[in-house]
Amino acid sequence: MASVHESLYFNPMMTNGVVHANVFGIKDWVTPYKIAVLVLLNEMSRTGEGAVSLMERRRLNQLLLPLLQGPDITLSKLYKLIEESCPQLANSVQIRIKLMAEGELKDMEQFFDDLSDSFSGTEPEVHKTSVVGLFLRHMILAYSKLSFSQVFKLYTALQQYFQNGEKKTVEDADMELTSRDEGERKMEKEELDVSVREEEVSCSGPLSQKQAEFFLSQQASLLKNDETKALTPASLQKELNNLLKFNPDFAEAHYLSYLNNLRVQDVFSSTHSLLHYFDRLILTGAESKSNGEEGYGRSLRYAALNLAALHCRFGHYQQAELALQEAIRIAQESNDHVCLQHCLSWLYVLGQKRSDSYVLLEHSVKKAVHFGLPRAFAGKTANKLMDALKDSDLLHWKHSLSELIDISIAQKTAIWRLYGRSTMALQQAQMLLSMNSLEAVNAGVQQNNTESFAVALCHLAELHAEQGCFAAASEVLKHLKERFPPNSQHAQLWMLCDQKIQFDRAMNDGKYHLADSLVTGITALNSIEGVYRKAVVLQAQNQMSEAHKLLQKLLVHCQKLKNTEMVISVLLSVAELYWRSSSPTIALPMLLQALALSKEYRLQYLASETVLNLAFAQSGKVVFMCKPSREACGGVNLVTN
Repeated sequence: MASVHESLYFNPMMTNGVVHANVFGIKDWVTPYKIAVLVLLNEMSRTGEGAVSLMERRRLNQLLLPLLQGPDITLSKLYKLIEESCPQLANSVQIRIKLMAEGELKDMEQFFDDLSDSFSGTEPEVHKTSVVGLFLRHMILAYSKLSFSQVFKLYTALQQYFQNGEKKTVEDADMELTSRDEGERKMEKEELDVSVREEEVSCSGPLSQKQAEFFLSQQASLLKNDETKALTPASLQKELNNLLKFNPDFAEAHYLSYLNNLRVQDVFSSTHSLLHYFDRLILTGAESKSNGEEGYGRSLRYAALNLAALHCRFGHYQQAELALQEAIRIAQESNDHVCLQHCLSWLYVLGQKRSDSYVLLEHSVKKAVHFGLPRAFAGKTANKLMDALKDSDLLHWKHSLSELIDISIAQKTAIWRLYGRSTMALQQAQMLLSMNSLEAVNAGVQQNNTESFAVALCHLAELHAEQGCFAAASEVLKHLKERFPPNSQHAQLWMLCDQKIQFDRAMNDGKYHLADSLVTGITALNSIEGVYRKAVVLQAQNQMSEAHKLLQKLLVHCQKLKNTEMVISVLLSVAELYWRSSSPTIALPMLLQALALSKEYRLQYLASETVLNLAFAQSGKVVFMCKPSREACGGVNLVTN
């Protein structure tokens, strides 16, 4: 008995009113929606230049590409799009489709026979190699291959498509007539548009290969640059499941499913989709065709590398280290220096999370000195570090790698804040925001919803809050919440930034109970930061023994992780605690140790704060100015890489 895949491969079938012969191999097939688009193209060619203005024809030409490449949409939506571009042509298209749907089967047959005339003559209306010409030829060829029963089913589907469109048009007209309140009518229309947008893809049936590729690339681009405009996680996953039902070996669909599951922090489904992506990539031979036999090994090592990054993102550091060691082993066997360089950066990230991973990093650094990777934690001066970043920027600008340029500027913003140079950090943040706004105008798509943009805005909010401009910081956070809704993948950045600013403001106002209530939210987003701020609250409430226990545990933990900035902040808090407990002789060595670390790592802000505390300590006054860690808001990778 033939399997399901074999039956799909050899036997033409009918699903949801869509006639298709082989969903694995055929690139296009005829649907009622595409017949409507063919009617639109035919009417455009029949309409004279004087009947349609130049502006209307330009709008129609801009409308054609998404109609040809995008998924099938409802007839009412198609009428609306055409009417917005050219009302006269929309009426003609509606009449032609109505005559065909309410007529006989021979009307549809005659329509496809007449399409071939578009290529005839010395000056044809459509060139065969143009986008429209290729679409027409594909549709004519696909229609000519249909059997009589399939043609009859297609005509029945066209009639149903027309009836559903007419019913939707009548409902929309009745809704506009019955709505009296203008505000309510506007709200209902917006809700209707959202429901139609999600319905357009879900009710369209299986997509052709070109439609599927366009849909996947469009959604992947939106998830990367402007997540708010992408489909909701549930709707997108529904469409991906529909694609995979007809083509389980579609590797790109599995990868988009992996990205979609990351949005909702689903570790099981994201791991499942990622493994399926690389399995299908190897089975289909996509890598081996372009890279020879090396393609299989390349897929394996990058599969292990991506799996390590996934485990690290969800906090599974032991599994991440095992996967990373596997990626390093395969990359060394293949002599892939690019993959090893990626592994090196992830080794450092693991070195921050787990103390025993740091040994593995030091061994790898010795073998990768020729890469010249700059690291801010190594205590380099600002000029040497910026010179190293400048060499990377030259390559980014030379090859117009806008994403890497944005990341580089965000890194510089974080590094200048790490050194305590708020003016330079502010300048870099403003530069990044200006660059993104210019790129959005040129591309026509919002490019300012990336992680780099979110990190720069968080730095900007913290810089204003440090100067006491809490109103300005609130405006920046308000903009962040609009750009990155709570369910988006980068929302944790502004959530942590918001909690930290509220905490600092509550502590400055002496509202310790309010600050204590914010510690839970901070701990959920950053455990080290939460423990430190809990100790600060306990110290302010004169609970010295509890604060001392927390600070001592945190100090040992941060020293193992080599989190120098937090170590200095903890030392300052411990020194203040000893001074308040009438032990100034123990406080002074703590301050001197903090000063030595600050000068060694060129942390000017913390060094100035430590010197000020030393001056007050030696004068016999307790006016400590300890503040929470100024670690980059959520952008740990951007600070350290």
